[in-house]
Amino acid sequence: QVQLVESGGGLVQPGGSLRLSCAASGLILDTYGIGWFRQAPGKGREGVSYIKGSDGSTAYANSVKGRFTISRDNAENTVVLQMNSLRAEDTAAYYCAAGHPTVPLLPNGYDYWGQGTQVTVSS
Repeated sequence: QVQLVESGGGLVQPGGSLRLSCAASGLILDTYGIGWFRQAPGKGREGVSYIKGSDGSTAYANSVKGRFTISRDNAENTVVLQMNSLRAEDTAAYYCAAGHPTVPLLPNGYDYWGQGTQVTVSS
């Protein structure tokens, strides 16, 4: 049974940092593309970042470029999203997903989703 579990969310002040993890069981993460998405109340699901399984290439939404970094720990079968210089507009539930998407920052094409972890940026 495939399971993705996100962790690391919480409350942080503007300008602070959080490190989100996506741990997988039942699949090998480096054989899948892994995307991070977020969804704020009343808004659609937004692609944040992506790491490709085959070569580790990455992609970022313009809104997070230069502030967020995605990486993969094959030994731990985990993908990490390091989030720095957080802003109030980064507040959302964050989800990781595994699949072979054609357009990585769109939610189509992902086979598996985690349950999400809440990130709140507020003073």
